[in-house]
Amino acid sequence: QVQLVESGGGLVQTGGSLRIFCAASGRTFSDYAMGWFRQAPGKEREFVAAISRSGEGTAYADSVKGRVTISRDNAKNTVYLQMNSLKPEDTAVYYCAAGQLGVHISQYHYWGQGTQVTVSS
Repeated sequence: QVQLVESGGGLVQTGGSLRIFCAASGRTFSDYAMGWFRQAPGKEREFVAAISRSGEGTAYADSVKGRVTISRDNAKNTVYLQMNSLKPEDTAVYYCAAGQLGVHISQYHYWGQGTQVTVSS
C-alpha cells in the first residue's frame, strides 16, 4: 500500500504560479512512477504529467506542456508539480497517483485525495 497526500493548492490569479506537492508513505516510493491528474467540475479526470521512478523520464499533456514541470525527490518521498502561467482553464482538483509510467488512469494503482487549484480571471 502507498498513501499519498497532496498539498499546496489554492487560489491564484491568471498568469501566476503555484507549486503543489504530494507526499508518499508506505511502500518504497522509488518503486513507483508518479503522475498528476486533474478533474474540473463536470469533466472527466485527465492526465497532466508523469515522471519515471528515477526522475529521468517525464511526460506532459499538450495542454500544460511548457508551463508545468513535474519533479520528484526520492529521499523525501515527494513529487512536485510546478505550474506557471496559470490559466482559468487550469482550475481543477489535482490528484497525484503512483503506479506505472503512463498517461492513463488505469496505469496508476494508488491515488491521493486531491488538492484544489483555482485560477481567477
